Amino acid sequence: MPADAISRAVSPLQAKPVLEVVGVAKSYGHIRALEGVTLDIHAGEVVGLVGDNGAGKSTLVNIIAGAIRPSAGTLRIEGREVAFASALDARTAGIEAVYQDLALALDLDIWANIFLGRETLRPGLLGRLGWLDKRAMQRRAAEELGRTAIRVGSIRTRCRALSGGQRQAVAVARGLIWGSRLLLLDEPTAALGVEQQAKVGKLIEAVRARGIPVILVSHNMPQVHDLCDRIVVLFQGRKIADRPASDMTIADIIACITGAGITGTREMHA
Repeated sequence: MPADAISRAVSPLQAKPVLEVVGVAKSYGHIRALEGVTLDIHAGEVVGLVGDNGAGKSTLVNIIAGAIRPSAGTLRIEGREVAFASALDARTAGIEAVYQDLALALDLDIWANIFLGRETLRPGLLGRLGWLDKRAMQRRAAEELGRTAIRVGSIRTRCRALSGGQRQAVAVARGLIWGSRLLLLDEPTAALGVEQQAKVGKLIEAVRARGIPVILVSHNMPQVHDLCDRIVVLFQGRKIADRPASDMTIADIIACITGAGITGTREMHA
């Protein structure tokens, strides 16, 4: 469902942004990676975050994911100001990031990867003694993977035996379980073939259908244009455009990325 349709279907209170990035900046000595970036992310929308290499995309994603602390500015989750000291803080707040390398343990089963570091313990005394509830984890892993558009076979399959698209499905399913508020996808299709890229697109549609917003970082402009409700362009650490995807052509996006469209996008600053 498009983001505008979702916003019409909810009350003003529910329409409050899931994430607000307010005046966020990041400096490394004299190098300014980000300058005063402001951005709102609403429930059920897919926002494309694009820009050339060095534009600040990964820095912004890592700040939202808690991996980097900003030099200035604030983050708000559903109106509440937060300050993440680590990626664990962000995950606890319901923000999950899926990076290009996927961070999967290839010699572990699918279900074990999904619950890696977040294992469910058996109820009662056995749980207090550290016994894992493997059945509960396997059941939930199967349920979540069943919501995706990619078949991965048995959840007891080792990740090493999976294709690139299937591994991506496992990583996104892990994000779906733990990313209750926001899913960050940083170049999710960079190492995939055309068919697998299309399947990842279906995964993103499935996330949107559950009302979970997605920030998609990608150099695949046709996919960004097709999948995203809104496109945000960073140029040399500044946000120079924030527009509905329907209002931009692929040529417009590329012009902004290269700096050729900066004059026409200054009015789009937040």
